[in-house]
Amino acid sequence: MAVRRVRLWKAGAWALGLFPLAQVGWWLRDGLIGLGANPIERVLHHTGWWALALLAVTLAVTPLRRVTGLNVLAKLRRPLGLFAFFWATLHLGIYLGLDQLLAWDFIVEDVLERPFITVGFAAWVILLPLALTSTRGWIRRLGRRWTLLHRGAYLAAGLGVIHFYWRVKADTREPLIFAAVFVALMVLRMPWTRSLRRGRRRERSDARDRAPRAGTSTPAGREAGAGAGAR
Repeated sequence: MAVRRVRLWKAGAWALGLFPLAQVGWWLRDGLIGLGANPIERVLHHTGWWALALLAVTLAVTPLRRVTGLNVLAKLRRPLGLFAFFWATLHLGIYLGLDQLLAWDFIVEDVLERPFITVGFAAWVILLPLALTSTRGWIRRLGRRWTLLHRGAYLAAGLGVIHFYWRVKADTREPLIFAAVFVALMVLRMPWTRSLRRGRRRERSDARDRAPRAGTSTPAGREAGAGAGAR
């Protein structure tokens, strides 16, 4: 039963990670017309948005596991994180190959002179070692350093939000929502919030221990219990 539950959760993670691909397939059912007047811009936005969304879901796994007690959620971090990196890489690849046509002179100029390109590229560079070291072997090799390294996901998320905010120019609601989500996730990971949650759990546990047991909490209940034992 436990193995089946893990498989179902992982299947859900894969479904979420591949859903953006299904969306693109749906848009292409009528050819490139389904992508609108600017197909490259549409796909660039789509892949970048999902990279940020999946990164947010990945970072939400640990807080959700602590709140719900569902330890199976821990097994979803790696596939969700790799899907986030996949969509970020596809986003970068579309920019390099389709938007800039691999014109490296213009690409280097963009990275150096356009701030939103600079921070977006920096976010991808940070995510690269996180994806490469996501295996169990690297976790064993790096030990505690692995945890420190993978905290860089929050920095990548912050840079990704800035990239998004500077790119949209006019309607900034979506990047601001992403920013609020990432800030909330960072707050939930802070030591004082973990201590507060542990304190509340301890209080609830103590309250349950102090609660009177049914049938023995009152003198009448104790007498009834004693009478039942005598019979």
